[in-house]
Amino acid sequence: MPWSRREFLARVGALGGSAAVYRMTIALGLLPAVARAQRPELAPVKGTRTVAILGAGIAGLTAAYELGRAGYRCTVLEASHRAGGRNLTLRHGDRVDELGHPQVCAFDDDPHLYLNAGAARIPTSHTTVLAYCRELGVELAPFVNQNPNAWIQDDAMLGGKPLRNHQYADDARGFLAELLAKGVSAHKLDAKLDEGDAERLIALLDEFGDLDKEHLYRRTATAAVGAGTVEPARLPGVYDFAQLLQSRAAVRAAFGGGDTSSTTMLEPVGGMDRIIAGFLRKLGDVVKLESRVESVMLRPDGVDVVYRRNGRSQQLQADYCLNSIPTHLMAGIPHNLPADYAGAFSAIQRGKFFKLGLQSRERFWESEHIYGGISWSDQDITQIWYPSHGFHSRKGVLLAAYSWSDERGEKFSNLSPAQRIELAIQQGEKLHPGYRAHIENGVSVAWHRMNYMLGCAARWTDEVRKQWYARLQAPVGGHYMIGDQMSEHPSWQEGAFQSALHAVADIDVRVRGEGARPGRHT
Repeated sequence: MPWSRREFLARVGALGGSAAVYRMTIALGLLPAVARAQRPELAPVKGTRTVAILGAGIAGLTAAYELGRAGYRCTVLEASHRAGGRNLTLRHGDRVDELGHPQVCAFDDDPHLYLNAGAARIPTSHTTVLAYCRELGVELAPFVNQNPNAWIQDDAMLGGKPLRNHQYADDARGFLAELLAKGVSAHKLDAKLDEGDAERLIALLDEFGDLDKEHLYRRTATAAVGAGTVEPARLPGVYDFAQLLQSRAAVRAAFGGGDTSSTTMLEPVGGMDRIIAGFLRKLGDVVKLESRVESVMLRPDGVDVVYRRNGRSQQLQADYCLNSIPTHLMAGIPHNLPADYAGAFSAIQRGKFFKLGLQSRERFWESEHIYGGISWSDQDITQIWYPSHGFHSRKGVLLAAYSWSDERGEKFSNLSPAQRIELAIQQGEKLHPGYRAHIENGVSVAWHRMNYMLGCAARWTDEVRKQWYARLQAPVGGHYMIGDQMSEHPSWQEGAFQSALHAVADIDVRVRGEGARPGRHT
């Protein structure tokens, strides 16, 4: 058809969303595919090479693991009482170090009852994460990301009445197919589509949209849930298409898109922090917890780091420093990094993600035919996640609110923990009547209030990325910024792994070079 690329991409976006547009622009050569750092084969180090690693999140632990295997002497300084960064799994008795709202997780002491309060799912395209899980012995299981039996609830649609994910998807697909079939029948498409093509397209649309012989969408038995042999399936009525169009969130809920919203993803058995535990088993006493960095100073032949531990300041001298401290916090730490480098620290904004988990005394959602998956709402809670593990156990933990908008994150964070739980229960009632009666306790995490974090994923605008990204990714002397903040995948563990591999590969090249010393500024 005589479409411009812009017109074609607009049609792709209408059908497949932004993820489909992104993939198509790469396929058309309009955007470069994202380069990936390969896991380097580091040369065994000769003599003593020391590395200070600031932060025991995924990036810091990866760097310590890789450099340690090559013989570098690494010290990982972590300000918090725990390793992992935003890889945080909360279980019975765990402490939430949130400024102004400290909490202790009250879930029962049961291996099935936990909340992944940070990273919670792994796309199968994140091959670096998967490779390290294999190497560290982290067992993986399916994570049900999209479930046709989960709910969609939007006050702007159907008077706020929830409907099953598949009900929205079936009707939306059927109405769209009916409209297109009518267009083909009326020869409204481009003349280059001949009669044979039109017939085949109509046959495809009849199947795709479950249309009848008149090419009309009426919904058939294929849409039934729980059909038995004793009596015919009772079909719900077809929803008004105009009503379905009222909800923007429902499109994403029902159809998803891209690797990070695929139907099935992966999760570590027993909690996402199994990855952290795998690293710690390998690293031993390399990680020093409750060690808060007080200054980072370049010197001609390395980096000096002053940190406070056990009530006193200590100095660590190193040839190299890999720094995963969030950039906005690094802006407030004394340093002598050049202005054309450190200026990025204050330029990068942070998200205000919020998560809240509720322990339920019984897995009532399984009686609603929901085993894993996500329900969507236009309310502040945004989503409810159902656990993809522990099926038919007596109790379960719901991710009862997951908000990534700043406005909603602020709203929840300004409430006390008890008020947050109350709001989540009130809003959950719209999806599950009688919700309150099932809830026993809860715990919440407002990432922009978490000590030593004060923010979630880095938010790179096009302008800020163009000005600062390349400069900040390059080392200054022996100092490297790492973490998912320094990647094409901010907020995903894949980005943290990738940033670490990029930095350790650069160190390896420098050490291999004759006379290469970290004092050489770039």
